Amino acid sequence: MRFILSLSLILSLAFSVSAQDQTSNTWKTLAKITYKKQYDELMGFKIDIPVFSAQVKALSEKEITVKGYIIPVEGYKSHKEFIFSAFPYNMCFFCGGAGPETVMEVEALEPVEYTAEQVTLTGKLTLNDSDINRLMYLIKDAKLTKTED
Repeated sequence: MRFILSLSLILSLAFSVSAQDQTSNTWKTLAKITYKKQYDELMGFKIDIPVFSAQVKALSEKEITVKGYIIPVEGYKSHKEFIFSAFPYNMCFFCGGAGPETVMEVEALEPVEYTAEQVTLTGKLTLNDSDINRLMYLIKDAKLTKTED
C-alpha cells in the first residue's frame, strides 16, 4: 500500500514538473526562428520577415500555455488586448532588451488585470509572417491560468 502511495506521489510530481517544463520551454521553442530580407513596397526598403521553424509551426493554431509579463500599453489597468513578454518591462523587446520573438499580442476572453509579477496564460497561438504592423505571435482566446505569489 505504501509503495502504491509513493508511486502515485512520484507520478503526480513528475507530471507537475513536466507541465512546468513545458510552460517554461514555450518561449524557447518560439525563439527557434530565422529571418529573411524581403522588399516591402509600402516601406520602400527591405525588412526582416520571420521564418518559423518546424517546431514553431507545430504550435500554430494549437492551445499553448506560456509564462510571462504583461506590458502596459494603455495604463496599468485590466485589458482584453495587451502585449505579453517573456521578460519584465525593463528588459523587454520594446525597451531594447530582447528580440521580437520574446513578445506576443494577446486577445483575452476576459479582461486581465495588470500586475508587474509573472503570470501564466493559456490560449491558441497564431503565427504572423506577413503583417508588419503586428507582432509575429498572437495568442487568441487567452485565459489567465495562474498568477505568481
